[in-house]
Amino acid sequence: MTTRLLVSAASAPLLAMLVCAPASAQTAGGTPEQPTGADTIVVSGVRQAYRGNFSLTEIPQSIDVIEAETLEENGIIRLNDALDLNASIARQNTLGGLWDSFAIRGFAGDENLPTGYLVTGFNGGRGFGGERDVAGIERIEVLKGPAAALLGRGEPGGTVNLVTKQAQLGQTFGSFALQYGSFERLRSEGDVNVSITPALTIRLIGYAERADSFRDTVEEYRWGFLPSIGLALGANTRLTYDLEKTRVEVPFDRGIVVLDGNFDTVPRSRYLGEPGDGDHIARAEGHQLRLQHDFSDRWSVLLGASVRDTLLTGFSSDPELADARQPIFTDGRSLSRQRRSRLYDSEQLAFRGEVSGEFETGSLRHRILIGADHDQFDNYQDFRRVRPPSVGSNPSEEAAYLIDIFDPVYGRFPLPAPLPNNDRLDTQLSTGIFIQDQIEITARLQIRIGARYDDFTLRTENYLTGVDSERKDSRISPQAGIVFELSRPVTLYASYSEGFRANIGTDVTGVIFDPEVSRSIEAGAKLTLLDGALTGTFTVFQLDKVNVLASDINNPGFSVAIGKARSRGVELDLNGRFPGGIETLLSYAYVDAQSRSSVLDPNFSFVISPGDPLINIPDHTLNLQALKRFDLASREAMAGAGVQHVGERLGATGTEFFLPAHTLFRVFGEVEMIEGVTLFGSVANLFDADWYANSYSQLWVQPGAPRTAAVGLRATF
Repeated sequence: MTTRLLVSAASAPLLAMLVCAPASAQTAGGTPEQPTGADTIVVSGVRQAYRGNFSLTEIPQSIDVIEAETLEENGIIRLNDALDLNASIARQNTLGGLWDSFAIRGFAGDENLPTGYLVTGFNGGRGFGGERDVAGIERIEVLKGPAAALLGRGEPGGTVNLVTKQAQLGQTFGSFALQYGSFERLRSEGDVNVSITPALTIRLIGYAERADSFRDTVEEYRWGFLPSIGLALGANTRLTYDLEKTRVEVPFDRGIVVLDGNFDTVPRSRYLGEPGDGDHIARAEGHQLRLQHDFSDRWSVLLGASVRDTLLTGFSSDPELADARQPIFTDGRSLSRQRRSRLYDSEQLAFRGEVSGEFETGSLRHRILIGADHDQFDNYQDFRRVRPPSVGSNPSEEAAYLIDIFDPVYGRFPLPAPLPNNDRLDTQLSTGIFIQDQIEITARLQIRIGARYDDFTLRTENYLTGVDSERKDSRISPQAGIVFELSRPVTLYASYSEGFRANIGTDVTGVIFDPEVSRSIEAGAKLTLLDGALTGTFTVFQLDKVNVLASDINNPGFSVAIGKARSRGVELDLNGRFPGGIETLLSYAYVDAQSRSSVLDPNFSFVISPGDPLINIPDHTLNLQALKRFDLASREAMAGAGVQHVGERLGATGTEFFLPAHTLFRVFGEVEMIEGVTLFGSVANLFDADWYANSYSQLWVQPGAPRTAAVGLRATF
């Protein structure tokens, strides 16, 4: 695609809106002047759901925030890369690069679905919309620890909330960027906020990108359009509408093979699928509508609705994992493969409402949050495959669908036609109510109590077997916490919570699993140092859960129960500015995540014993970066560097196969060329280290990118 077409795809809708811009445009970040009386409440921002009116130091939970500015400085454009900045998050299996998957504090959730995250308080990670782009994200909130008492569904390790860029009432500003990088990556994006009237603002965000890859024959194309409309209905009411429309086209890629622990078995560029399979195409369309009304400076209501549709389609050629069907374990070079097809279709519909406010009973100050929500998630999967015969039957090379890993010849055989394997609709319905009260006992001591009641129904319709299943259940998830200001720089906290996550889907016989149930405890200190210039959190935690599932490799799309798991560890997060203007970000985590049951792993027929580590979870993870802003020839400039260390991780459940530790360095910087125009650039994996992002088995190992550079221009007004 030409540069002109890329720029047009991302910014043409934005440019069209500039015609409507009033002459009295304001700069980004400015505050519109509006006449207000002493008793007038002006709604100029957007309240976060499930949060209430609290500062971060008052919340008995570890919360880390990654700002859009940090992502921009580092040249980060994918959510998975952004989450690397927080050490408590570990990468998981991404379905051949087609969804976001990660674990927080050692727990990952359902391996057959993308990791669930929130988008402005609504479930947005479920479904099959491809890896999330960071365009349109204002900040990423990593809500560590259990949140089930308010959010209901979720992992005890934590939840990620993406706060999107909202229309800013009464302001007009914008930015456009064009960048070129390694592997002929060409990307354009734009962000324009236009004040139509003092009460109506439209914000238009778009991007388009095309790139080759360090992986042989793999190319990618993606685009997105993410507008937001803000409308003030009087002085104390705001209505916000957000649209998400995205598309990703990329070949399915299971990565490389690692034989006998040798990570140099094949080059990291070696593609072992079939280019003739074409692209997998992931599409997403989401709508959010939110109404915020402030009754006074103490009481407010927030109502919202969301619907999100996703569709994933495509063919792939994946290495066969069963030893009995895989000749590579005998001759060391002939890789048999399955031919697969996927049609994954999902729809999620959600409604929610909450009231937050405060009052006093005697000398006690209460800040209360009461709400309810309803959620429906429909997950349809039509999965087909054809498998190679067993090695003992001496199949032909064509029947085994072989590829030589040392000298691959693509298109050597006709592409086999996949046969039906899973044709199923899973429906999850849940309705919940929640209440939370944070009580200020003294000026330095607060306690939090709360609970959530959920009623849910799981239904499965298997169109191949004709077996329909249903399970209904209800559950109360309590929480409690305490916050004590030891001194102005140090606040201590502790919390306890119980939670659950409904296990969607069935085993291969059609049985719906019991929900995962968890108990979590954490304690720590929140730090405010150097007169507030440096903030941080130190935490110790332990999480326990039962009814843990794993993907059934012999029956893709189905799950198997593996019992109990436990995770415990220590975290330290620091963010701020040191004397001399050095801006620093530090995130460290030690996580000991392990199985607590003794079971036979049905995927590989190995025994999982208590104490065995969980897959893809490193013990030690560190991310550190520093940057300095300065003047260069009377122009604003910035230069920075960072390092990420990820420890050794289990690469296949129930085995002794481990991914090696890696340490990656990065540099980045920018300089203002003329007023409003900035030249920026970054280099990731500066020393071109070999590293591995995640693994499912030694035949499905995802290599990380080599040294990658990008340079671009950004214009703002």
